[in-house]
Amino acid sequence: MNRIRRTGRGRRTAMGAGAAVVAALTVLLSGCGIRTTSVPVDAGHAPSRVPCSIEDEDVSAQPPGVPVRVFLVCGSQLEAVERRSPLPEEKAGGDPVRTASVLLAQLATEPSRSERQAGFTTAVKGPLVVSGGHPGDPAGTLRLSRQPEDLAPTALSQIVCTFAPSAAGAGADAVVLGGPGAYPPRRYRCTTELRERPESAAPTAGLPTPTAS
Repeated sequence: MNRIRRTGRGRRTAMGAGAAVVAALTVLLSGCGIRTTSVPVDAGHAPSRVPCSIEDEDVSAQPPGVPVRVFLVCGSQLEAVERRSPLPEEKAGGDPVRTASVLLAQLATEPSRSERQAGFTTAVKGPLVVSGGHPGDPAGTLRLSRQPEDLAPTALSQIVCTFAPSAAGAGADAVVLGGPGAYPPRRYRCTTELRERPESAAPTAGLPTPTAS
């Protein structure tokens, strides 16, 4: 019996020591500014696992045409993708409206199988066409068949970042866009922040000098 009582006291002593250690750790963590909790913490969404990179394809298997560069959506950001346009080589450059039309058609085209597997999507939906500016518009103005501000923010970001560095752009990573109505066009800029957060509003800048009527 004495042995049993001594064993019971030993267990109680061990349990008391364990509780003391837990209490000490709690005080230590609190002193370091770390708040203890028994409620699971929501750490947000898991990091994206999409590769956002397309493996090099056999050149002979690619469709004929002119290489073009468009910005698609991948992992909640804009990423550049190279495609081939059916526009004949001799008509590829020089005309901003023609270039913009080719790029817009590519943006509105559903991603290919390899693009989808890499995680690419597009927010640009048709019908949507582009034409030249109205009389009195600044040089290089492009007019969309819908008011730019009426487009989904991500779709407008894709258009701005695709047009800006091309022959359709107005220089300095910008493009001058307007809609079909009498509203004046605006100069939209493609920035690093816009490519990282395409759902935000595209930043604007001052317009170039208008052309003579």
